[in-house]
Amino acid sequence: MIKTICKSFSTPSFPLSYPNLNNRRLITTSVSEMVKYLNQKEAINVDQALFTSYRFSVDQLMELAGQACALAITKTYPPSKQNPNPILVCCGPGNNGGDGLVCARHLKLFGYDPEVYYPKKTSNKLYESLLHQCSQNGVEIHDKMADIKNSKDFKVIIDALFGFSFKPPVREEFVPIVEYLRTAKSPICSVDIPSGWDVEAGPPGDEGISPEMLISLTAPKLCAKKFKGKFHYLGGRFVPKRLEEEYGLELPEYPGTELVVLL
Repeated sequence: MIKTICKSFSTPSFPLSYPNLNNRRLITTSVSEMVKYLNQKEAINVDQALFTSYRFSVDQLMELAGQACALAITKTYPPSKQNPNPILVCCGPGNNGGDGLVCARHLKLFGYDPEVYYPKKTSNKLYESLLHQCSQNGVEIHDKMADIKNSKDFKVIIDALFGFSFKPPVREEFVPIVEYLRTAKSPICSVDIPSGWDVEAGPPGDEGISPEMLISLTAPKLCAKKFKGKFHYLGGRFVPKRLEEEYGLELPEYPGTELVVLL
């Protein structure tokens, strides 16, 4: 049953085989309920298992995650051949931000015009390399809020500020960009966790951002149950079957050669 569902909903478009939206809603809900949603400790443990037991490197997982995000965005907001395709990628200083830098590079190759807002650079060699790769591919880098265009001028804005290790409240230096995301006039796509949300409890009341799209990585986190947007993708085809069984993740089957699946 999962296989049939995933084949039908690998893109946001509604398949002709389903006569009305109610059918789609019921089936999509059943897929989401089958997948395990991780609390913060489980998410950390799964990540550590990938590093230690399965010997994935940080840059390897970051490349897989960032590429999956770029693919999901391309499926949902395809680039126009006639018009510019400006995208803003907001990156934090940790692994979530690294995913965003990889995503920006792939989006450039996919025909978009990404710009990166990266306010807190790190001396870590991996992040320096990811930033250099973006620059060498013609991706403009900003480190000041004053240099960012009005939110309505972007096709989509990617939120890659904080990952599942985040604990509220938002640090002072990131308050302006979170407020920018909260009031944005263009669709927001959050990577793994909507920034400012508690990984388990979800948004901080009415003050949290409300992304139109969420891309869960490896497996959805508990806060994703509070997601009210239109498109929820899973990018985690790199997860070993043994690890999936060990943690009871109940991941959906990815159709064909797809690296992302719509939940």
